[in-house]
Amino acid sequence: MNLQEETRRILRINRIVPRKRLGQSFLVDAEAMKEMISYAYLSKKDAVLEIGAGLGFLTEQLAEKAGRVIAVEVDSRLARVLRERLRNRANVSLVEGDILKLNLQEFQKVVSTSPYSISSPLLFWLLERKFELAVLAFQEEFAQRLVAQVGSGDYGRLTVAVYCRAEVELLDLIPKDRFWPSPDVDSRIVRLKPKKPPFRIDDEDFFYEVVRVIFAQKNKKLRNAAVPLLGKLGVPKTEVLRMADALPFHNRRPRELAPEEIGLLANEAAKLFKQKLQG
Repeated sequence: MNLQEETRRILRINRIVPRKRLGQSFLVDAEAMKEMISYAYLSKKDAVLEIGAGLGFLTEQLAEKAGRVIAVEVDSRLARVLRERLRNRANVSLVEGDILKLNLQEFQKVVSTSPYSISSPLLFWLLERKFELAVLAFQEEFAQRLVAQVGSGDYGRLTVAVYCRAEVELLDLIPKDRFWPSPDVDSRIVRLKPKKPPFRIDDEDFFYEVVRVIFAQKNKKLRNAAVPLLGKLGVPKTEVLRMADALPFHNRRPRELAPEEIGLLANEAAKLFKQKLQG
């Protein structure tokens, strides 16, 4: 019995219908799972996190290679199946819950075919944590956003955040028919390795807030896109535009700015605001 048949059988006997709103689409290609695991260079020294364990096919393969597997599943129906399937896997810990609300720290690597519906918030969640390496499957369009060129339609907040925090490799394509139910688009295996920002950032929290705000209006001139940020900082309305015009690159659009230029912008904005506070 192949994995697609096994998937349909398990779902049928447990009376589970995949939930589209949760992005539930199960990888049914054993070779693709093996490829993902090989890209993670797992050893018995590793604690590996799997987000969206589903029916446990990938979980079982991870348990063969890693010292410990932390399998997270938000759907209580699937968690019930997993408890039965993994009951004899002593090195697997099943956590039922929303990964975005959990504070898991005890892992070195991540290998997951996580739900597409949480791709963006999941990536931001992961980038804020310490890990050695992550191998994830994302929709092809989403994967391309991670390495988008400055000025392109795909370039945005996500691109900048990933560029500053991780090395990104786009690896194998997984055709959509290797999932069940089949999604609308193909997927891409992506490998992330954490790194330090390649340019100076004086205040990381402020930098990422600048990125968030300006890319909410990435096609406007920067002087206009920065107005909400300055207002949030408490700059009086009468001075907002004057300060916005004092920012570097104020006549360019956020989508035209390289991450390094946004770093200069954030550093200068913080300096201007500090000077304003000091009178």
